[in-house]
Amino acid sequence: MVIGCGLLSAQGFAPPGEIVAPGATRADWEKRVRPGLEATWVRALGRLEPAAADRPWLGDIRKPREIKREELPGYTRIELELPVETDYWSPHVLLIPKGMKAGERRPAVVAWTSTTPDWREPEKWWGAWLAERGYVVLTGWSFIRGYRGSAKYDSKVHEVLYERFGHWAPLARMAFDARREHAYLASLPYVDAKRVGFMGFSLSAKAALYVAGFTKEFAAVVSVDPFIPLGELPEGGKTNYKMPWYLDWEKAVGDTTVGGILAGHDHHEVLALAAPRPLMVIAGSGDTAYGRAHSDGRASAEWVEQARAVYKLYEAEGRLEFVATPDGHHANGPNTDAAWRRFVERWVGGRR
Repeated sequence: MVIGCGLLSAQGFAPPGEIVAPGATRADWEKRVRPGLEATWVRALGRLEPAAADRPWLGDIRKPREIKREELPGYTRIELELPVETDYWSPHVLLIPKGMKAGERRPAVVAWTSTTPDWREPEKWWGAWLAERGYVVLTGWSFIRGYRGSAKYDSKVHEVLYERFGHWAPLARMAFDARREHAYLASLPYVDAKRVGFMGFSLSAKAALYVAGFTKEFAAVVSVDPFIPLGELPEGGKTNYKMPWYLDWEKAVGDTTVGGILAGHDHHEVLALAAPRPLMVIAGSGDTAYGRAHSDGRASAEWVEQARAVYKLYEAEGRLEFVATPDGHHANGPNTDAAWRRFVERWVGGRR
């Protein structure tokens, strides 16, 4: 359900600013507002994909390296590595449902893990349930968990990225890697490329917001407890988007910084850039007003409602959902599971 707005303004804190003025039309948004917002964010992110001169670094994503295969009751489980770059093979698990007919194409989901468990964990959270119901699932994780030379989020992974590709905010690189995973799934003869969703929790819930706003390939996106606001809210609501392994806030860009470019901007704009794509954000601290560290509370609905004004221009406001749960900062929970399952079944599986 969508929680009502007003929490911030009622206590003297300003909610995110309007994206479109009252009475604005879809043409206003598409011709005037959207291009300017997107240009601002892309300038802060550096790029959305490699420059043409850097594309030779990309591996042939259609040619994985199989590590292990198992036959389970409901699906075939394959551990594999994808050549994201010519010298960077990223681990994944591919789940292929049983009982597919010749020539049949199934819906699919790319499912990423959070900061601490590895790439196999989403099989337990969401993948097994999906595969047993006919979805192809590709689990994975962000490159900041083990990039070239084993660079990680706490060991200057952003600098390793910049050395090869120039300024490319890690969150934008994550969105591009999701596109590469979509390309791999689309190369499989049993996947319907038009029905591929993306799911993430915590670290990858943050990535999911950027997948929603800055890619076109995915049919729908689910972000499980990302903490939407860029900054802090009262009573513990805060996150770490500004760290080097996400946005690299202090990174110099011309005569300013990433933070300077994004001053006055916030993630309600990224949500709006996703319109009219189906997008669900699940809050784990919906039993609080302002949330907890890395966990959304009811006040995060303010950001969603500003983006919903853009969805309304497409007559698609029902495609943007904010579900406030008391399930905590976890990938699963009774309310969380009910929400994402319903959403994925409708917008990816087509089971309305």
